Amino acid sequence: MEKSLLLLFAVTLLSVGCTDAGESKGSIHKEKERSKRQALKHLTVTTIMEQPFSMKTESGMEGFCIDLLSELAQSLGFNYTIKEVKDGRYGAKDQDGNWNGMVGEVLRKEADLAVAPLTITGARERELAFTKPFMQTGISILLRKDDVSENSYLFGFLTPFSKETWIGILVAYVVTSLCLFLVGRLSPCEWTELSTEQNNFNFLNSLWFGVGAFTLQGAEPHPKSVSARIIAVIWWIFSIVLVAAYIASFAAFLNSDSMQTTNIQTFEDLVNQRTLEFGTINSSSTFQFFKNSKNPTYRMIYEYMDKRKDELLVKSFAEGVRRVKESNYAFLGESVMQDIMVAKHCDLVRAPQIIAGRGYGIAASLDSPLIKPLSVAILEQTESGNIEYLRKKWWDNTCNMKRSAGWNPVQPHTLGGIFLILGIGLALGVIAALVELVLKARNNADQQKKSCCSAFSEEMGERLGTNKENQGASDSAKS
Repeated sequence: MEKSLLLLFAVTLLSVGCTDAGESKGSIHKEKERSKRQALKHLTVTTIMEQPFSMKTESGMEGFCIDLLSELAQSLGFNYTIKEVKDGRYGAKDQDGNWNGMVGEVLRKEADLAVAPLTITGARERELAFTKPFMQTGISILLRKDDVSENSYLFGFLTPFSKETWIGILVAYVVTSLCLFLVGRLSPCEWTELSTEQNNFNFLNSLWFGVGAFTLQGAEPHPKSVSARIIAVIWWIFSIVLVAAYIASFAAFLNSDSMQTTNIQTFEDLVNQRTLEFGTINSSSTFQFFKNSKNPTYRMIYEYMDKRKDELLVKSFAEGVRRVKESNYAFLGESVMQDIMVAKHCDLVRAPQIIAGRGYGIAASLDSPLIKPLSVAILEQTESGNIEYLRKKWWDNTCNMKRSAGWNPVQPHTLGGIFLILGIGLALGVIAALVELVLKARNNADQQKKSCCSAFSEEMGERLGTNKENQGASDSAKS
């Protein structure tokens, strides 16, 4: 009996202990959830003044990052206080191994979040936790359009037409000259007396006549026959249309960004030139990329900047842009930021090459419970198109409003109609010359009592010079 009572007492104690343990686990879980919710209630956010991400106004701050932070706060239900980073830096290790800028403030718990165009790098990822990127970027070269090499403009006058169009024009010119030369020999109205009269439309004169049409001045000799005049009129119309198209395309080219294409297209071009100095923001992720790169070209860029870092490295993106505008300086930095400057400053251009693809993310401490919900919220904002809307809102391209929408060189299919008309005109001119020659041969046949075919072949042979060659060959055979 006593054993049964002891066993019953032990079972009762075990059940009570398990219940207490379950309740304690549940209370711990609830306490963690409560702490997370409390952590999300009010946050301190650090940012950096960088247009158009964050900008000071009379009423506070505005910009892409400010709007994004407002959307995230509304989605996750937290309040925040935003402040500017004290030292005006993004964040890098100093000589003592301490982090400065926004990264340092988050590490020192002076701020809960860093919301800015803060690049996600390996060094920063080891110290902080980042959300999913809210924007993708890379490294490119910002240049002033005045720094375009003179070689770019040496043959700039050929740019209004594409290569194919220029080849088509050259072929049309040669074919027209040949047709005019042929008509000048075949038409009896152009070359009446074969023995005493010299043919005005020899090949050189035919070429000269075609060139004169392009100058809109004309050139001698003037055509007399109907066939030659058909070819001349068609060629004049062709020349006028070409000149008008060239002038219109060249004017559009001069007013477009295409004229401002620099010879520096890649980082290799930048290293090989000797005209421009170049640099980036001191201790930035861009500088660290070139420092850690094993690519020979990128190593040369780093060594060049490191040797003269006091002269070439700048403290902020705005200072880099100012140096590009005011001196022979190329600024290496984030392509997204450079696109903003190109959109607002019409005298700037970005090189086409983009390297080191990376993203901008929101940073928090490694033990922060904020990263997961913020990443989910950023993905939701991206999927809903809100981030793209904010980008269009703040990436206002004032230069494009001043310039033409776009420019392309004139392609052959654009002028296909006038080439077709020229071909038809040339064919009509040659046919008209043959008709004139047939009429002349028929008249000679009636006078000389010959058949029309023999008179035509004889006339054709005399005009093309084949009769003289045959006569010379027969005389040499007889001798």
